[in-house]
Amino acid sequence: MSTVDIQSSHAESAALMERILYEVKRVVVGQDRFLERVMVALLAQGHLLVEGVPGLAKTLTVKTLANAVQGSFKRIQFTPDLVPADLIGTRIYNQKSGEFSTVMGPVFANLLLADEINRAPAKVQSALLEVMQERQVTIAGETHKVPNPFVVMATQNPIETEGTYPLPEAQVDRFMMKVLVDYPSDEEEFVIVQRVTGERLDLMPVATIEQLQVLQRACRDVYVDPALIQYAVKVVSATRDPGKAGLSDIKKFITYGASPRGTINMVEGARALALMRGRRYVLTEDITDLIHDVLRHRLSLTYEALADGVTADAILSKIIGKVAAPLRPLQSANEEQRAA
Repeated sequence: MSTVDIQSSHAESAALMERILYEVKRVVVGQDRFLERVMVALLAQGHLLVEGVPGLAKTLTVKTLANAVQGSFKRIQFTPDLVPADLIGTRIYNQKSGEFSTVMGPVFANLLLADEINRAPAKVQSALLEVMQERQVTIAGETHKVPNPFVVMATQNPIETEGTYPLPEAQVDRFMMKVLVDYPSDEEEFVIVQRVTGERLDLMPVATIEQLQVLQRACRDVYVDPALIQYAVKVVSATRDPGKAGLSDIKKFITYGASPRGTINMVEGARALALMRGRRYVLTEDITDLIHDVLRHRLSLTYEALADGVTADAILSKIIGKVAAPLRPLQSANEEQRAA
């Protein structure tokens, strides 16, 4: 492909993403950072764990985005009496025909909202997390693939802890990012009330699933300098052994650091973020902007950290301040462009 063709394709991708975001923001007020993270997960084919109090437009954001790209959307309200068949589907016997038929569960959707995932027991959580990893389910010995793209957004309510089943660290690691959603500003809340109580806005589909898949492939073509990959490795390595990075004082707060999946997700997410920002190469800020979201749920903290009120975000901020970012990450990218 020539340089002109690449630039044309890149411009089309940027314009399409701009139309998608514009259409969603016509309905959803504020939550720009949250929407950006949902788009990053969608482009990088990852999954989101979202923590926030009820009423912050989490469901509305995902549903609106699904409608904008003409994808299917399903929502599951997790409860203690939920069973795996309620998610993945089951076999039902038809007395008239004398045959079994397969009924697909709500996981067969492009965007799946798992509301209050920590309210369901471990067996149900495991069933969902297996689908997230394998992107297929097995019902009565028969394998069924979920639609492509397939993104799960699971929410947790930080207010209530009674009657909940915390997600094990090993399972939480399968989420690409954990995003914290906060209250809107006074100005944003004023606009929210105006829109909800005013005339209803009709969302216009601006893309198709096929176009979204093209964007996902474009995301994989975004250039990442080896120096930036090395930087991501150093940051993740510092969560496992802070002493190597000169942060021996925080070692007592960490039981386990992030897995290699954290490094992979950081690089994949940075690619998506760069594409959304109109570039086909990753900058240092694309990596640093995602460090907290990608790694905060991957740190297992000690009881001492909990007692002292030390959070995963505070530890990651110290690591970012200590691990030096590459000075010239685009040197290799410029050389490639000149060669093309």
